[in-house]
Amino acid sequence: MTLPHHPSTPPALSRLTAADEAALEDLFRRGTPENTRRAYETDLAYIAAWKRLSFGGTLDWPEDPDVALRFVLDHARDLATVSPNDPSRQVAEALVEFGLRRSLGCPAPATLDRRIATWRALHRMRDLANPFDAPLVKQARTKARKAAARAPAPKSQNPVTRDVLKALLNATGPSIRGLRDRAILLLGWSSGGRRRSEIVSFNVEDLDLTEFDARGIVWLRLLATKTTAKGKTPRLVLKGAAARAVVAWLDATGLTSGPLFRKITAQETMSQRRLTADAVAQILRRLITTAGLPEGFASPHGLRSGFLTQAALDGAPLQAAMRLSLHKSAAQAQKYYADVDIADNPAADLFDN
Repeated sequence: MTLPHHPSTPPALSRLTAADEAALEDLFRRGTPENTRRAYETDLAYIAAWKRLSFGGTLDWPEDPDVALRFVLDHARDLATVSPNDPSRQVAEALVEFGLRRSLGCPAPATLDRRIATWRALHRMRDLANPFDAPLVKQARTKARKAAARAPAPKSQNPVTRDVLKALLNATGPSIRGLRDRAILLLGWSSGGRRRSEIVSFNVEDLDLTEFDARGIVWLRLLATKTTAKGKTPRLVLKGAAARAVVAWLDATGLTSGPLFRKITAQETMSQRRLTADAVAQILRRLITTAGLPEGFASPHGLRSGFLTQAALDGAPLQAAMRLSLHKSAAQAQKYYADVDIADNPAADLFDN
């Protein structure tokens, strides 16, 4: 069975002219963050494949509420426990075979919610009624969420604290790839624990090196984050080893414009292509293995959690750490401080220091 074709852009409004449809497609592309576009494409591929396998047809716009209800039901139970002849299980097995689904187990509620959110968003883009607003479908979603409720898993198994970061840096090696990976790790960690999508979004033009020779400082301009609007993100700073690593990368490559971090080929030559957020995860996994740490020891979010955890261990005020991490919620950032063992809290040594 072949997988259904899926568009990589939002479906156009049927009442628009061809020129209007092209303009709308361009607007969606420019106005939607790259990560969001990739998520839409991935979710739409899954949804379209599920619809083809379940109903033998393509997606309808608007979709029938009965199809939406079946989607919720198929993703609200562990299909490994049902009969091998169950149609929903057979669809799930095909999706696993195609690499679109990990297992027959009940997906996490967040995964179901994300895919439904994509489906809903594509209906809104076409100004169509949403099948997930049907009363029975809404009730089913609520029950499914409660039935599958589970404690939230940490985004990274372990925080990448200073000692862990040093071990990863020692595993990078002296090659051009090693220079790039050192710059990625140190920029991502030292600038406040940047998200991997933020790390790869930097262009050379976003770096201000005017104070590097005199003060060893590199200023960073980040266009936007999950918690700051476009053009409203305060400047970030790199000092010490982090600043030197980024400058060493620039000196070695001669980059003067365009993407700061780029793909490096097997022949150790630098591509013109911007590094992807997924590539940052791959780099971290490789360095974890090289450093002799357990497989899956940390994910890219470990850079973010590690920065805040280390700030807590070193006694840095929460507000000072948040100025770099750009957390909008003090309560969210406080969680990392709360995770520090009270025996390791610097405040416990105030009298003896």
